[in-house]
Formats: sequence, structure tokens, C-alpha cells
Amino acid sequence: MSGSARTASTNTAALRTVAAEVPPGVEAVLHDGLAALPAFNPDDDAEDPAAVPPPVRELRAAIDAADAVLFSTPEYAGALPGAFKNLLDWTVGAVPGLGGKPVGWLNVAAPGRGDGAHAELATVLGYVGASVVPSACRRIPVGHGAVGPDGLIEDPVVRAALAEILAALVPALPPPPPPAAHA
Repeated sequence: MSGSARTASTNTAALRTVAAEVPPGVEAVLHDGLAALPAFNPDDDAEDPAAVPPPVRELRAAIDAADAVLFSTPEYAGALPGAFKNLLDWTVGAVPGLGGKPVGWLNVAAPGRGDGAHAELATVLGYVGASVVPSACRRIPVGHGAVGPDGLIEDPVVRAALAEILAALVPALPPPPPPAAHA
């Protein structure tokens, strides 16, 4: 889940690259509805899921369908970007939402940047009861020049580091359901 709405975001490129590296039997889905979310308003956060705005239903359905969530967000003015904080606000009242779900985060900012955003992200993830997988939380700086024309990161060192995050998150996934018994 990218915290950036930018088309050429290195955060989104990093997540696309992780998605391209998933092992067999694992499906990665990149949520791209950040910019479509309405401003959070508790009056619109109805108990009836059908009553919340459609982009919010889509966000919540994506989170509920996921066995784990990997976040990558930029930092603006020392904090989470407003649009991404808005996305997180829509998850607070969601059930089951992020509660108990394994999560990791990726910081692609240059050294010395991005710490404020990740401190806020940690606060929200703690508040919603997400199960943070510490070994799936890393800083891996990615420059704009590292992204190829296909939108994926080309640098083999960065790709290897991203694969390590994935390798740390996959074991936290719940086991697959047993095959259905045939009568």
C-alpha cells in the first residue's frame, strides 16, 4: 500500500518491484485508490459497510482480503502525507481491518529523511492493533534514477534488499486452508 499518489513515486515503484518478486503461491495486489478516497468524516463511517463511500468500501475490502500488508510512504513536512493519513483514518473503525494483520513498512527516502512519517505510521499501526513484523520494516533508499521504464526498480542491490523484506513478511502469512475433502 503506497502512501504516494504520484505517478512516478519511488515508493510505488518499490512496492511494484516487491509484487513482481513474490514466490509461487503468493499473490501481491497493489492498492491504487489513495487519490480517490474522500476526506475522512466520522459521520460517513457507518456501521453498515454498504453505507460508506465506494472508495472506502474498496479500500476496506482490499485490506480484509489481504493476509498481510506492506506499506511504503513518503514523508511531507516531517510527517505522513495528508492523503495517506486520510487512508489510515478510514481503517481505524474497520473490522476486521488491520487488527492482528501482519504488516511491514518500507522507507525508500534518503538517509536522514522519512523518520517522521514512519514514527506516525507506527503510532497508527499500534492504535489499530496491526501485527508489525520488525524484520519486514526497513530503510532501503531508492533514487528516482533507479526506476526503469517499466516502473520497476532496476538496481540489483535494491531488488535484493526488497526481496529480503518479502522473505521476512511471507512467513508471517497465515497457512493456506487445507484442501477440501471429496466425498
